[in-house]
Amino acid sequence: MKILIDNGHGAETRGKRSPDGRLLEYLENRIIARGIVDALTARGLDASLLVPEETDIPLPERCRRVNEWCRQLGKGNVLLISIHCNAAGHGDRWLSARGWCAYTTPGPTGADALATALYNAAKAHLPGMRLRTDYTDGDPDQEAAFYLLRHTICPAVLTENLFMDNHEDCDFLLSKEGQQSLVDLHIDGIISYLGV
Repeated sequence: MKILIDNGHGAETRGKRSPDGRLLEYLENRIIARGIVDALTARGLDASLLVPEETDIPLPERCRRVNEWCRQLGKGNVLLISIHCNAAGHGDRWLSARGWCAYTTPGPTGADALATALYNAAKAHLPGMRLRTDYTDGDPDQEAAFYLLRHTICPAVLTENLFMDNHEDCDFLLSKEGQQSLVDLHIDGIISYLGV
């Protein structure tokens, strides 16, 4: 199984930061994504960063990279998780929205089981924090037609790892403890999904 971890956004992406500028989403995503890849690799799993570059690689190119792995290995032998931080506004002020969530594309998909495994891990690693869910179709994941999820052919989930424009979430995201909790959440969810 090839595990691809996408660290969303690049150093030059406008906005995508906490209102005080302490948290830069591209950097936070890379810290978490690199931690996930390193931990999975240490466990003997085949994991790599989809975007090792610091720049914002266009979405069609990200999808091409994922689908090339799918062509080589078979789409059932590849999975993708795209790492992001959420925001309720435009980065110009602190807001009250909080929580963690995962997205798949609308309707039943092969990614639903992966998202559910990540939600189960989030319960353990983010105790007392809000998990943003949508059970209208029987599972906890949110659904949206995000480009990266729609245009890749393997199971693909996008996680929104708390809100960078919420004081408490931002402080947690910037802490070593918070970053490790998010890494561990993804590791445990992936391992549970794979059954290893």
